Amino acid sequence: MIAKTSTKAKPVDVICQHSRDGSMTPIKVRVVDEDGVFQEYKIKGYRERSHQGTRMMPDGVYVTDKTFIFECNIEVFGHNKMIRLYYEPNGTIWKMTV
Repeated sequence: MIAKTSTKAKPVDVICQHSRDGSMTPIKVRVVDEDGVFQEYKIKGYRERSHQGTRMMPDGVYVTDKTFIFECNIEVFGHNKMIRLYYEPNGTIWKMTV
């Protein structure tokens, strides 16, 4: 189960598809739960919110125009849950907020 600790983004593993036009499609996310065990979730649907300028996101994450932002739906124990994935191309690290 994904623990909701704070609005601070935490690093996660993401499997994504890169298209020739430069777009990305997130497919799976892998997180470490509160017991230190890896949990993998398939992304059921997403909405891209990238390249809308520098701003503070509702979950407290500061983003720039270069940040890739995905609002994703995953299924956790039979319930739909919305997460946000952030990717900074120059940092090459994926982060997630719940």
